[in-house]
Amino acid sequence: MPESLTLEAEEEEWLELARGWIKGHFAQNPDDAYASIEGKLAVVRANLAQGWVGPEDTWKLQSLGIAMGDALAQDLMLDWVTIDDEYGRQPALNWPGTSILCFPLTMISQRVEEGERVDIDMMYEMTREELNEIAFGGEAE
Repeated sequence: MPESLTLEAEEEEWLELARGWIKGHFAQNPDDAYASIEGKLAVVRANLAQGWVGPEDTWKLQSLGIAMGDALAQDLMLDWVTIDDEYGRQPALNWPGTSILCFPLTMISQRVEEGERVDIDMMYEMTREELNEIAFGGEAE
């Protein structure tokens, strides 16, 4: 089990920068538009559908992952944490009180960088179901 840590100020700042870029896609009331789960997913969906980000846009792709992560966190009451493992430090989602982790930052970017088409709605739903299954299926520590 990798060590789970509270987000540090610079990591919080990085997440906020990414959210700022995402919210910049909304023409009016970006904070209100981003407040709903559907708002978060809609901006990810639009970026992918319109081809506004490509395989070379790692930071932007990871920002889309943050938006999806924010939707999951809101939906399932997950917490953003920092994980320190063999890959270094990275933000992840944690199901409070368990060892359940999810790494939304790279879920979209890895697939786009490998040339795969990403269906954000299917990815979101599958991730959501998987997390619920682990949490309530008796497999979680």
